[in-house]
This record gives sequence, structure tokens and C-alpha cells, in this order.
Amino acid sequence: MLLSFDTKLLRYAELAVKIGVNIQKNQYLYVSCSTDNLKLAEIITKIAYENGAKQVFVDLSDDRLVRTRYEKAPKDSFDFYPPWKIQEREWLAEQGAAFLSIVSQNPDLLKDIDHEKIMTFQKASGQALANYYTMMRADKFSWTVIAAPSKQWAAKVFPHLPEEQQVEALWEAIFAATRTDQDEPVNAWKTHDEQLHNKADYLNKKQFKFLHYQAPGTDLTIELPKKHIWTGGSSVNIYGNTFMANMPTEEVFTAPLKTGVNGFVSSTKPLSYSGNIINQFTLTFKDGRIIDIQAQQGQDILASLVATDEGAQYLGEIALVPHQSPISQSGLLFYNTLFDENASNHLAIGNAYSFCIEGGKEMSSKELLSHGLNQSLTHVDFMIGSANMDIDGIAADGQIEPIFRNGNWAF
Repeated sequence: MLLSFDTKLLRYAELAVKIGVNIQKNQYLYVSCSTDNLKLAEIITKIAYENGAKQVFVDLSDDRLVRTRYEKAPKDSFDFYPPWKIQEREWLAEQGAAFLSIVSQNPDLLKDIDHEKIMTFQKASGQALANYYTMMRADKFSWTVIAAPSKQWAAKVFPHLPEEQQVEALWEAIFAATRTDQDEPVNAWKTHDEQLHNKADYLNKKQFKFLHYQAPGTDLTIELPKKHIWTGGSSVNIYGNTFMANMPTEEVFTAPLKTGVNGFVSSTKPLSYSGNIINQFTLTFKDGRIIDIQAQQGQDILASLVATDEGAQYLGEIALVPHQSPISQSGLLFYNTLFDENASNHLAIGNAYSFCIEGGKEMSSKELLSHGLNQSLTHVDFMIGSANMDIDGIAADGQIEPIFRNGNWAF
């Protein structure tokens, strides 16, 4: 049976509320959203109240206003982050609120903008919200990120289609990637969640000491910290409630040992970062640190990202995603990390998630660092996987086991 757009949009909103943040009775919900997607925000708000939310707060943004600020505002204004916005996030997090982000930004929003303005604000916002992000990475509250089209983003993904068809095409791609178009989306997500947890359980039992990546343009060895934890699918917050941080998600991930990354790795998909595209880049590592950067596009932006702070020169996440994942098999390049990272093995520059090591949720930043987990104001994923990538797990005794062959799981 063919479903109408409104039916699929309703299903999508239900997934976000019931599976994504898994809203609880008398819980606050904070929704961040572009003005392009007020209809979706309205449906989410309605469903959240119907499922017991105490109050829903919607924080709106607009790409045109953001672009105007970067074009017209003085450079010395970009190191300011509103203290009331900090207080809002932290207060809600302390109350056990759920946070739902709807992303739809134009990938080229800040093209040709002075990159010093961009990086100054990125650093200022990272410092301002450091406590909030620390709580997030320790599962102190439930959160999820979903996406919805904007005209500019849809045009970037489907430039070959007539303008009047682009947004609809992107909606359909989002519905497919998030299993919204399946007969029973909620049950489909529960089955998928179980499969991801099974992969994570296998890797956790193995406790490999190293992973060795090989592919065209890549020869990288990553050491894993002792008692590392692989995670996939749903997480559990401190109140015992499950949530799905990203929708879609196809990854199983953990944290590397900060000083244990050596070799070189090449990107396989463009990285959309801060309204700019970074493409065809290679990073070289020695003892965990990025010692060389080469990029065909966005070299200055990438260099500025790595210079954000000391921790931005190291990795904070390694994630495994099979090349046969639904998003990869769609053949689409989304120019949006939420989707493109779930079509490809990826790594993240910057901060590690504290739950990726045994007992990490209760550790301070200094303790996490002492156990080998990187600390940074930033966390940016970039895609490295392909159908040509092989990954071996290397045990402490030197025994080698295939983890990925030709881009897909080998077990």
C-alpha cells in the first residue's frame, strides 16, 4: 500500500519521539529546528504532549539570518556565546529533559565566509557548552538528531532534478534511510537495534588491542584503550531509559587510545562542516597526533578545525559501518554527516565519549585522559570507508582476525 506524505511524516515524527528521545511522562523536551521545518516541529510537539511530555520548548534558527550575521557582524562579536542559552541547556539537562535536534542546514551556507569568524564562533560555542556536552557524552540525558530537508540542501543532493521535485526527493530518501517507509517502523528499529548490539557484544568480548585499516590511500593502525567498550544502537541514560542518539544509525563505535594512532587515512566522502565542504583529504598520524593535512578542497577550514585546541589534533571515535548499509546502497551523497557517516566507516577528530570505557561515565575529564580517552571542545566525524577497505583486529598476543573484508563485516 502506498503511503501518503503526511502519513510518512507522522510516522517519522513518532519514531523521533518514541524511539529517538523515548519521551517519558512529565519530561521536558527541547527541540532545535530550522524555520524550514516548522510543520515537522509542530507534529513532534503534538506527539510529545500526547505521550506525556510536561512542556516542549522549540528553539528556531534560520539559515538566511545566520548567513547575514557572518556577512555583516563585526569579527570581534564571534567570540561571544549568549549566557542565557548556556543556562537554558544546562538547566534542562539537570532536570532530565530530552533534546531533539532537527538538522537541515545548507551544506554551502558559509561558503566564502572568513574562516576566522567561523572557527572563532565554533571555539566560543564549544567552550560555552562544554559542561552540557560533558553531560551528553556521559548519557546524563536522552537526545537524538534527525534531519529534514531545506530547499538549498535538497538542491545540493539532487541537482539533476527539477527544482519543484528536489525537496520531495530528499524527504523520500530520509524516510528510506530511517526505515519510516517500512510496514512497522517502530518494530523495524527494534530489530535493527538488536543487530547493532550483537555486533558490539562480539567486539567487546574480543577486546582487540589494535585495529589495522587498509584501503587505497589508507594504511592506519589504531590502538584501543584497556577495557574499551564498543557501542551500537540505543543507549541508556542515567534514569534507565533507552534512547537512539542518531536516526539513522548504522554504526558500532568506540574510542581509540589517544596516543595510539599511527599511519595515514584518506577521506572517501566530502565532509560538510560549518557551512563549508571539505573534500579529498588525507591525515597523517604519529603517536595519535595529526602531523600532516592535505586537502583538495577546504584545506584552511580543516586546518582551523585541527587547531581548535590540543585535543583537536587527536581522534576521539572510531566507528564501523558496513558498505552494504542501506544508506550506502542508496548511492546518494547527502552532504550531511548524520547520513554520510552511516554509509561509511568513519573516524572523529576531537572529544571521546566517556561511555566508551569501563566506568567512564563516572570519571572526570582528567581521569578519562589518564585512561587514554581524548578530550577536546570539538567532535567532528569524517568518512573513510569504501568497498575496498579491509580491517583486521589484532589481539594482545598478536593473533589477527578479519573484522572487515571488502567494506563489510567479516563475522
